[in-house]
Amino acid sequence: MEKLRVEHVTKVFGKQSANALKLVEQQKSKTEILQKTGATVGVYDANFTVQEGEIFVIMGLSGSGKSTLIRLLNRLIDPTSGEIFIDGEKITSLKKNQLQHMRREKMSMVFQNFGLFPHRTILENTEYGLEIRGIAKEDRRLKAEKALQNAGLLAYKDQYPHQLSGGMQQRVGLARALANDPEILLMDEAFSALDPLIRKDMQDELLELQANVQKTIIFITHDLNEALRIGDRIAIMKDGKIIQIGTGEEILTNPANGYVRSFLEDVDRSKVLTAENVMVRPMTVNIENDGPKVALQRMREEEISVLIAVNKQRQFKGYITANDALEAIRKGEKTVQSFIKTDMPTVVPTTLIQDVLPIISDSPTPVAVVDEGKLRGILIRGVIIESLASSTQEVANHE
Repeated sequence: MEKLRVEHVTKVFGKQSANALKLVEQQKSKTEILQKTGATVGVYDANFTVQEGEIFVIMGLSGSGKSTLIRLLNRLIDPTSGEIFIDGEKITSLKKNQLQHMRREKMSMVFQNFGLFPHRTILENTEYGLEIRGIAKEDRRLKAEKALQNAGLLAYKDQYPHQLSGGMQQRVGLARALANDPEILLMDEAFSALDPLIRKDMQDELLELQANVQKTIIFITHDLNEALRIGDRIAIMKDGKIIQIGTGEEILTNPANGYVRSFLEDVDRSKVLTAENVMVRPMTVNIENDGPKVALQRMREEEISVLIAVNKQRQFKGYITANDALEAIRKGEKTVQSFIKTDMPTVVPTTLIQDVLPIISDSPTPVAVVDEGKLRGILIRGVIIESLASSTQEVANHE
């Protein structure tokens, strides 16, 4: 279900916005437009939708317009043109009191610098959004304590921000936002000030939390690895424009242009690609119909030495080798069932390639990709290596 929709949203800072927009249409850079008009293009003609319960990541380098865009979504900044809808309601038409209600009831924001009040305890900080909504003291205490418990911070409720580490302070900021029970959570570079290990922990916590609360999250970052790790979909921005929107796999597989490809140079594809992305069609033998002579003939035709054994429902049963088939023929066997080997490793389609690598490196056979018992494909060492190397080759070809 669609939660948020952005239609042709543009934001120009400065008086000569009309002239600036004409120069944007002529493909002029932000620097050229600033020099000629004194105006800065923050966002230009942004169009996208966000589904309920989705983590939608907006990423780009400094000056790309990502932080401007997220502030347009809750109208901390008003757009120069375009429309924004939440649950079908046009928020660009809301009056001040309506807008204030929308921010308090439907949206919460988590900032990079935590935004905690130093003179308030952790519990009081977490209660703040509920306090300004006029929630009764006892009710807001219970809601805040529950949010802190979910964040693993309830034991620290009477401490002050300076007594907590940076990672713990950010968790308080997240707990404060969630205590308000927003429908949409806006996160602006929320983890970028943290040390790498703490940052990874926070990403894990966010994913775990999302599995439980299923909020609609719009997450701003300049780090593609972070975007790929947490985002259901990613929008890549440059000079105020959205260059590409897609899943991590779509962006890695089909980068829109050289700018997007340049982001991919340092990405570890094994942490993004899944078994489903690189599996190949298996050659099979039906254990209920096919005998060893059929199996051996199929291996000769395909110039392979292993067939994957399945039943009529295509459920994975194991594999048979050419030597097995020959032995079965020599013994006069009519079926291959007694010669099936069952030591082939299996993974599910969503298994990350980084988790497949140690399995396949120790296996003398391919790895079967199995979903609810049914064979989906197989993983071959050479194909995996080729898929991991392909991004490097793509970048080299376009340099």
